[in-house]
Amino acid sequence: MGSQRRGVASLDAWRDRVRSALSQLAAAGAVIVLFSYLSFASDAFISANNLINIGVQSAVVAITAIGMTLVIITAGIDLSVGSVAALAGVLGALLVVEYGVPVPLAIVGGAVTGAIAGMVNGVLVTQAGMAPFIATLGMLSVARGLVYIVTGSVAVSGAPPEFKLLGQGRLGALPIPVLALVIVALAGHFILTRAKLGRYAYAMGSNAEAARLSGIPVKRYLSIVYIISGTLAGFAGMIAASRVDSGQPNFGIGLELDVIAATVIGGASLFGGEGTVIGTLLGALLIALIRNGSVLLDINTFYQQVIIGVIIWIAVFWDQYRRRRAASP
Repeated sequence: MGSQRRGVASLDAWRDRVRSALSQLAAAGAVIVLFSYLSFASDAFISANNLINIGVQSAVVAITAIGMTLVIITAGIDLSVGSVAALAGVLGALLVVEYGVPVPLAIVGGAVTGAIAGMVNGVLVTQAGMAPFIATLGMLSVARGLVYIVTGSVAVSGAPPEFKLLGQGRLGALPIPVLALVIVALAGHFILTRAKLGRYAYAMGSNAEAARLSGIPVKRYLSIVYIISGTLAGFAGMIAASRVDSGQPNFGIGLELDVIAATVIGGASLFGGEGTVIGTLLGALLIALIRNGSVLLDINTFYQQVIIGVIIWIAVFWDQYRRRRAASP
């Protein structure tokens, strides 16, 4: 009987890996098709400057989406990432401009701001028993309100030149935002494939009660997941502020849409238990190509939102279809 159960579990794990691989292949195929089309549709698309710009543009979404991937794997969601990124960006800029804090410490301060927001989300979910949707929706409003209170709805400008290094600098030919994305992606991939946190995240997303009964401290690790999500949102907010050399109160409005879209397009399931960093990177790249291509082809920005929304529908429909097929005898 024990060997039969192990065989069933192995078969289920194999099916999950196949489904994940198929989702990543679909995302990769969409990226290739769109990249090929834009290469022919616009002469400016294939230029080195534009390709570098795509990489830099995708960094903020991708870094935030890696944190979102962890959350969604646990069957949660974090709607506050856009507001948290904005709050971190303006506070980091204020530390430099108003208080003369060295830029590296201000960057750390922005990331810590995100971590605190993530910790509050985690406490609300694990200790107060709130649904992730409600807890993070409240944080979305709180963080955005704090942004406007702190700044008076006025951009924080006047930072020294070194403030631009994180968002505009290069290490050789490699833009620093892209380098930061590579480091975060490698760390995220390691967590999901090699670390205890990754194994526990998949277990909690697949069946939280079974994970608890098997001895996993669900509340502790779920809180850690939300702290990581907030930290990465805060760090991404600092990159965004550095790119425009100011803390912008209106930054991040709608960022959560792009982040969730990137995660779901990459194969993460909103029902939990599935998701990879590689898939998320492909999803973020697809979003960046859509936005970049729309600008080059002079497509109204409002259509971008329609396209991304439809892509989310398709990705979630495909996920539900896969699950129904897997559950059918």
